[in-house]
Amino acid sequence: MTVGRRRAIIGARDAGVAQLAERHLPKVDVASSNLVSRSILPAPLSSTDMTDVDPWRFRETWQVRQYELDQFGHVNNAVYLNWVEQVATDHVEALGFGRDWALAQGGGWVVRAHHVTYHRPALFGDVVKITTLPQALAGVRGIRRTEIHHAVHATLLTEVDTEWVWVRTTDGRPTRVPAELLALFARG
Repeated sequence: MTVGRRRAIIGARDAGVAQLAERHLPKVDVASSNLVSRSILPAPLSSTDMTDVDPWRFRETWQVRQYELDQFGHVNNAVYLNWVEQVATDHVEALGFGRDWALAQGGGWVVRAHHVTYHRPALFGDVVKITTLPQALAGVRGIRRTEIHHAVHATLLTEVDTEWVWVRTTDGRPTRVPAELLALFARG
């Protein structure tokens, strides 16, 4: 079977599933519903004490869940990126520079690039320690390194270098990182 034919079959199957769902699932008016948005990421098993947060190192410990696995029983590559973004978000929230603060400044962080190196797979039930380490903050950019280790044997599973860019909420254009945030990292 050719790749084109295989894609056509998969596309037709996916379209059929979408049509079935549309016919048989109840319609939800999100604007008027009382649904609560929830993260698909687990609550951390443990994290840094929020009363004394280190601006240069933040760690959370999570257990791998079944739906995070790929067809080989390993954590799916995209899940690692979810973890990277979540631990970075949790870090800035703990520091007081989270979503509400960013919106008050008229900006926010977006990912420009991830560079990922996979060393060993995480498997169902494994407990992983995810550590984010801010590396640089200047101009419009911030660089973070994230390391994911197996919690029991301390084996390095994955390392990710992420380039974040501070953008204005009004037009999405890059702009300088707010001085208050730069001052925090200058003290380190």
